[in-house]
Amino acid sequence: MRHLASLALMASVATLAAAVTSRVTAHGNVVLQAVDTSALPDIGEAWIEKNPYRGNPKAIAIGKSAYNQNCARCHGLEGISGGIAPDLRYLDVGEAGDAWYIQRYHKGSSRDGKVYMPPIGDVLGQKAGWAIRSWLDTVHEE
Repeated sequence: MRHLASLALMASVATLAAAVTSRVTAHGNVVLQAVDTSALPDIGEAWIEKNPYRGNPKAIAIGKSAYNQNCARCHGLEGISGGIAPDLRYLDVGEAGDAWYIQRYHKGSSRDGKVYMPPIGDVLGQKAGWAIRSWLDTVHEE
């Protein structure tokens, strides 16, 4: 009888460990949602360092939607971070922050072998990145 109780306890511990592990790693297993940028002017294939869509109302609307679908899970709704990732409202506004932003968007960010932000530029594309940046400029705070 003791043997069965020990087996039951071990099975419970293993189940709990699996549940905790799946919760911890589930955050990184997200699928990016496609962004329809067909309404935006083409900007070519080469990655550029200045936002060509700044102030474009269509780009801002597309960027807001794309942010909410792909970025908000880490960076927070409306750009207000809950602490998982940086609050993007505090990025340098305008051209001053464009190069840093597009570098992180395109290449991601990692330190000591840990990925803090995956590279999403090749998945979502440059047009979507600049649309998101256009929207972020509208929610900027000092």
